[in-house]
Amino acid sequence: MSYPFKFKAFTIHQDKTAMKVGTDAVLLGAWCAINNAQDTILDVGSGTGIIALMLAQRSNATTIDAVEIDKNAYEQTVENFEQSDWGDRLFCYHASFEAFANEFAQENETYDLIISNPPFYTDNFETENQARNKARFTSSLSFDHLITGVCKILAKNGTFSVIIPKKEEENFVAIAAKNNLYVNRVCHVKGTPNSEIKRSLLTFSFQKNTIKKETLTIEISRHNYTEAYKALTKDFYLKM
Repeated sequence: MSYPFKFKAFTIHQDKTAMKVGTDAVLLGAWCAINNAQDTILDVGSGTGIIALMLAQRSNATTIDAVEIDKNAYEQTVENFEQSDWGDRLFCYHASFEAFANEFAQENETYDLIISNPPFYTDNFETENQARNKARFTSSLSFDHLITGVCKILAKNGTFSVIIPKKEEENFVAIAAKNNLYVNRVCHVKGTPNSEIKRSLLTFSFQKNTIKKETLTIEISRHNYTEAYKALTKDFYLKM
């Protein structure tokens, strides 16, 4: 039994999806920069739709699209969109990102902000659960395919934000640079003050800018959250 996850402004039903609400998605949805010039947003690999919903809460964008390859996850995203206060601005496509990007590029459509919590586990650890594999493993959407697709449909002055394991950061940034997409902002995430950096939050654009670097620690001790983490997530979590 998988219970709905209640946030302050919306509820995430997660009974149909392989991947449940997690810290990575909340971090990315809260951290990525939003401005009034961003009128079109795309969430790649929506899962439950959580990131798109967070961006709907945070922004005034008229179009917030999502694309999801897994049928059950797609249906879950649609359900969560429809039950939110922003259903008129949210739309999910059931397709692979590669096919979606190719079609949109042919129509000369672009997005001001593209965001993704992409699959990142290598194939060596794949499980028997195909839906979970799609959500977690790079075989369903490689970093190369993700970045190539983003470059096709990202607006000239647009931004692209992701969350990936720290150990994948150097490789991801190198692939992006080969596609003329440059990292502008980095946040390294640690679980506790003494733990190693586990995640990298990254923002890219087609412009080479001075890289803004920061570090975020989630907890001081178990369930004793840092002020920085509370400030970042207070608009979303019920108990922050």
